[in-house]
Amino acid sequence: MRIAVISDTHGVLPEKMIPSLRSADEIWHLGDFCTRQVFESCLALGRPFHAVRGNNDFFLELPLFLEITRFGKTFHLVHIQPRRLPVCDFLLFGHTHVPCDTQTGSVRLLNPGTVGKPNKGAPPSWAWLDVTEQGGLKWSLNRV
Repeated sequence: MRIAVISDTHGVLPEKMIPSLRSADEIWHLGDFCTRQVFESCLALGRPFHAVRGNNDFFLELPLFLEITRFGKTFHLVHIQPRRLPVCDFLLFGHTHVPCDTQTGSVRLLNPGTVGKPNKGAPPSWAWLDVTEQGGLKWSLNRV
């Protein structure tokens, strides 16, 4: 299963990303759409779509977090990384605009960076999350 993970679009969904997003089995957005147009554009891609509300998405009725299970692995999606880690295999978060792939205890922390508002020297980015039926996982960053 190939999942496109995007975050912090901040009103921007570059046209050159659209073919890749359309090829995904699912799309997960970690918040801060910042415009209804970007939210609707993501929905219009026609792929299974899961999203959480970012701190700039006050106009969207989205959950603050989602728990998703794929092939026996649990994924906790949230915009801002919580102080206390939830019980899960993978915590996916946005907000910092800086990509991350680290391990804290038994939880792997993943952040795809930002599509629309680069920060701290990190280029605009998003990620592929490949999950196999055997529970294997591959995380790969892509520049926008």
